[in-house]
Amino acid sequence: MTVRNTGRTPVNIKGWSLSDKSGHAYRFGNLRLNGHGQVRIHTGIGRDNRTDLYQDRRNYVWDNNGDQAILRSDHHRVVDTVAWGRRH
Repeated sequence: MTVRNTGRTPVNIKGWSLSDKSGHAYRFGNLRLNGHGQVRIHTGIGRDNRTDLYQDRRNYVWDNNGDQAILRSDHHRVVDTVAWGRRH
């Protein structure tokens, strides 16, 4: 899953969350996304860096047949959603 800052101004997404329809959630630590910057969020195990973050889960979260990703601000406001497949 990729989170992009589509604006020109940097945004700190500390405390924001990315969740699926089943309730799996990933909360962002102190992360500043530059204007037009992006970061990929992986469900597996790995080492975080500037362009990739890892949830360190042993099982998949996103359902390839259909799911929905919901990005919420630190005030729980829905910032963006994306859905795919038949079961969203």
